[in-house]
Amino acid sequence: MAVLSIPLSLYVHLPWCVRKCPYCDFNSHALRGKLPERRYLKSLLEDIERSATGLRRRPVTSIFFGGGTPSLFSAASIATFLDKAGDLLTLAPGVEITLEANPGTIERDNFRDYLDAGINRVSLGAQSFDDNKLKALGRIHRASETLIAVAELEKAGLENFNLDIMYGLPGQTPPEALADMEQTLDLQPTHVSHYQLTLEPNTLFARNPPILPDHDACWEIQQQCHERLAQAGFDHYEISAFAKPNRQCEHNVNYWTFGDYMGLGAGAHGKISDERGVMRYWRFRQPEKYMAVDDTVEGSSILRPDDLIFEFMLNALRLEKGFPLDLFARRTGLARAKCAVMLEQAVDNGLLTINGIHCQPSALGMNFRNNLMAIFLPESSATSPAGSA
Repeated sequence: MAVLSIPLSLYVHLPWCVRKCPYCDFNSHALRGKLPERRYLKSLLEDIERSATGLRRRPVTSIFFGGGTPSLFSAASIATFLDKAGDLLTLAPGVEITLEANPGTIERDNFRDYLDAGINRVSLGAQSFDDNKLKALGRIHRASETLIAVAELEKAGLENFNLDIMYGLPGQTPPEALADMEQTLDLQPTHVSHYQLTLEPNTLFARNPPILPDHDACWEIQQQCHERLAQAGFDHYEISAFAKPNRQCEHNVNYWTFGDYMGLGAGAHGKISDERGVMRYWRFRQPEKYMAVDDTVEGSSILRPDDLIFEFMLNALRLEKGFPLDLFARRTGLARAKCAVMLEQAVDNGLLTINGIHCQPSALGMNFRNNLMAIFLPESSATSPAGSA
């Protein structure tokens, strides 16, 4: 495995929100009192100093500030962190730097300051343009604030932006979902994340579930919205991701092609390949704990071959166009023969197509993803792992 050839990204988790959404199972925390911005930034700077050791020769191709609500942090803090990252790591020319933002936390001219700090891509959590649906989701913003935020993006010159749009919302009909999509397209984003609301364990919605549209209604919504995105020139390149030409999210593509990434911040996960193999690590989830300890890594593990196979396929087969077969060996260090029987079974079941050098999920495989992934599941695993954003 040629480690230096594996792309490297940087994920930075900023865990606070104004209010926790009832459907959210991410490591996010409702802000009580003043944001401990300086303390948290200090921990992030110490973290990256420790984590960057040995990685200077590997160019960083993308940086992603996720949360939580990263736009609660000032542009000055973002700039300080990016300056430190530039000192400790090699940032690739034109490195994609994304900031997640909640339309309800954007103040006038904020985006110009974020642009000056180094941000060149923004992901806005719009979710819907129906105020009643936003209220049902527990969102703190109104549809009008998303329109204002997009106008602020344009004013700042940040034309590369994503809109997160959810469907299958409480009481939502197909015409309402399609109206959300039309409003989305009117705002001319370069990227759209379109995903179904699901009831995740350990959330308020799981304990008090709202009445959601049935399977047939959600399927109709999905098909109509996907067709509309295609008509508007968006490429459906991943299960829930659509992009204008050359506007795919490079950070997420690196995840899906099993690249490496440093994870910084409370609860962040990382994946780094070296001479020992592929290592996963995770940091303490609670922000106070994260800021209080000298070593923020709570645990780590080297992936076993069976787990490597499953994790590679779990990610790479999210991509509609699949992956070149030689990528498996380049990313895992394993011979392709290790997964040959599984690939053959998936092809026999009509879930994959292989043309000799390329592997791609079939339409059936994309629609019955759980069946496809079950073929690669390690025998020691009793249940399928949850997906990631």
